[in-house]
Amino acid sequence: MVKTPDEIALMRQSGRLLASVFEMLDRVDLAGRSTMAVNDLVERFITHDLASRPASKGQYGFAYVLNCSINDVVCHGVPDNDVVIRDGDIINLDITLEKNGYIADSSKTYLVGDVAPAARRIVQIAQNAMWRGIGEVRPGAHLGDIGFAIERYARRNGCSVVREYCGHGIGREMHEEPQVLNFGHRGQAVQLREGMVFTIEPMVNQGSRRVVTRDDGWTVATKDGKLSAQFEHTVAVTRDGVEVLTLRKDETPPVARAA
Repeated sequence: MVKTPDEIALMRQSGRLLASVFEMLDRVDLAGRSTMAVNDLVERFITHDLASRPASKGQYGFAYVLNCSINDVVCHGVPDNDVVIRDGDIINLDITLEKNGYIADSSKTYLVGDVAPAARRIVQIAQNAMWRGIGEVRPGAHLGDIGFAIERYARRNGCSVVREYCGHGIGREMHEEPQVLNFGHRGQAVQLREGMVFTIEPMVNQGSRRVVTRDDGWTVATKDGKLSAQFEHTVAVTRDGVEVLTLRKDETPPVARAA
């Protein structure tokens, strides 16, 4: 659960490489591309340009390097040649990368072309909710503080947080202890210690938090058909706060909440 400084240095390298994948995608016009074409683009970039391994491929029998979740899809959307990204869509791309034995995990919801104000709003709320959670991370805080901050922010903005899926510890394995819930109570659950590394990844729905799994056994969508958005970063607990290991160049991490 707790990583050594040398292990965190290796995870920092994986995180920086993964951040560069999203920075590459930021320059790509997604409209008109199939989700499989995006998958293949990311696979080539990770394996060829970054000399790394896409950690999701083959994990739990999943055949692809990323999840692509469009509009009402909450998570685990499967790349498909027949699914084309359209102008006005929102799409979450969830990508993992392993370098030197250590894995980083991050996701971003993209606005494709001319996106309606309501869709822009849910994306912004999901992103802000993630940062609210990250802002709680410091030694002595609790996992419940993270979940509390995320859900409170979403609910105050008229949205709901999916409870069936959550963040997780990460390192040599993609999913390690502890589970990092996107809801909770302050001062409860695991107390944070310097060296812990985990993901924070709220999935925020426009309507009800209820979800359904589609017939492919992977794709999870909102039960009411309303929009969902997600953001995710891999973070490390530092001596005095938090380091976002997958931070992108266009992002500024929040200041940790005072004790």
